[in-house]
Amino acid sequence: MSLQPVLINGEWTVPEGTGRFRAVNPVTREPLDDEHPVSPWSEVERAIVAASAAFEEIRSWPGERFADFLDTYADLIEARRNELVEVAHMETALATSPRLADVELPRTSNQLRQAAAAAREGSWAQPTIDTATNIRSAYGPIGPVAVFGPNNFPYAFNGIAGGDFAAAVAAGNPVIAKGHPSHPRTTQLLAEQAVEAARATQMPRAMVQLIYRISHEDGRRFVSHRLLGATGYTGSRHAGLALKQAADEAGKPIYLELSSINPVFVLPGALEERLEAIAEDFTGSCLMGTGQFCTNPGLVIVKDDKIGRQFLSEVAVRFEQAAVGTMLSEGVLKSFDAGIKTLTGAGARIVAGGNSGGGRGFCFQNTLLEIDGNSFLADPERLQSEAFGNGSLVVMARDEDQMLEVAGALEGNLTGCIYSHTGERDDERYDRLAPVLRGRVGRLLNDKMPTGVAVSAAMNHGGPFPATGHPAFTAVGIPASLTRFGMLQCYDQVRPHRLPPALQDKNPNGKMWRVVDGNWTQSDV
Repeated sequence: MSLQPVLINGEWTVPEGTGRFRAVNPVTREPLDDEHPVSPWSEVERAIVAASAAFEEIRSWPGERFADFLDTYADLIEARRNELVEVAHMETALATSPRLADVELPRTSNQLRQAAAAAREGSWAQPTIDTATNIRSAYGPIGPVAVFGPNNFPYAFNGIAGGDFAAAVAAGNPVIAKGHPSHPRTTQLLAEQAVEAARATQMPRAMVQLIYRISHEDGRRFVSHRLLGATGYTGSRHAGLALKQAADEAGKPIYLELSSINPVFVLPGALEERLEAIAEDFTGSCLMGTGQFCTNPGLVIVKDDKIGRQFLSEVAVRFEQAAVGTMLSEGVLKSFDAGIKTLTGAGARIVAGGNSGGGRGFCFQNTLLEIDGNSFLADPERLQSEAFGNGSLVVMARDEDQMLEVAGALEGNLTGCIYSHTGERDDERYDRLAPVLRGRVGRLLNDKMPTGVAVSAAMNHGGPFPATGHPAFTAVGIPASLTRFGMLQCYDQVRPHRLPPALQDKNPNGKMWRVVDGNWTQSDV
């Protein structure tokens, strides 16, 4: 058993504190060999001070410098692919193939390269020039960024390699990653590649730093520190809101991805046309990765009639027949169990599953619940409690008007979906429902389950509270995700040679899109 170092100011150093923890193999339920440190506040503050100094060095650097780092980092991650997959599988029980090797790791390197392209081109900064008043503005870097990574995506949302990390660096900021205790060795391997990339591209020593775990109190001090620019957080609602309170009191931006049950409305015409196909789609989406996706469909709304009941029965059979997957950790298992108990305590009835066990390691039976529409509307808050895992609640609505009432009672979500007849039979129903659902979700889907978040410039992985802390921003989708870690900087009558290159009359690379006197253009002023 060996104690692993922390990454502070470009060096792997012996931890200052005495706290220790070990990751646990979710399949065997046994602790893994390596010990990782719990950092005391003195270590966290050293990282913040070092990041602040690095920011002073890089704050006026061109995007090309950060792009070179991100591209090099992506290459180095891919060069260590086999070891990263092996370790992440051991720490998370996620399948080596296709999940880790063929889907998530390529997505991670792709995100880094997309962020590099955005940094190199520069349009993300939205340079805006008004020649009549000689007022010019653009987004610039905000300062050191803290990134808290979640447990369910060891690469693509990792604090030191995922989307928030890529966006923060592409915007020109140093990053202090706060790893997740479920997969510390995976995070450490990624950090080793990040350090190598930083050295190869002559980044400052504190461009990338890593601490594995801190106390809740120190987490609040971290996000509210006077030298910190902003924070990106993905994780539980309870912890995220505690961090948000501290950051808000200090006036520090914090971008949160918290919880979402991702409602799916199945209209009558769709069930009449292709019931079995929709039941199969839903089962696959809900149980994929043991349901441990932030876009897992945790709430389904159908009309309580003969075909709606048939749909419920078809899904229940599929849930009972499907293999039970392993959850990421004991904490996820306990949280899922508590979520199911909350739903049943509010009146939901178990249709399939409902008990722990059924598979290997940390696991819980595939669980399907139902509730009638009247009961849901009488207690919508508890019946929208997130049960993060392989389960879902079906609301059996009295009629189509009640389906609309259910939509109106929804909290904010990352996604919302409407399944409809492929012809015109559901058009009127869709037209009534979609506007209500649209205001409660970040991404609206039609005839498609919500799992899977494409790394597309048009993607919104965000939504109204409590899905996120702010409905105007996305955690996935480049270049839009970069603006979270930027500061809008205005220049009024500043002499031409003192302006940043993006705001000078000459377009610095000929590719950057700028708004000049109200028109988007790549031309010089």
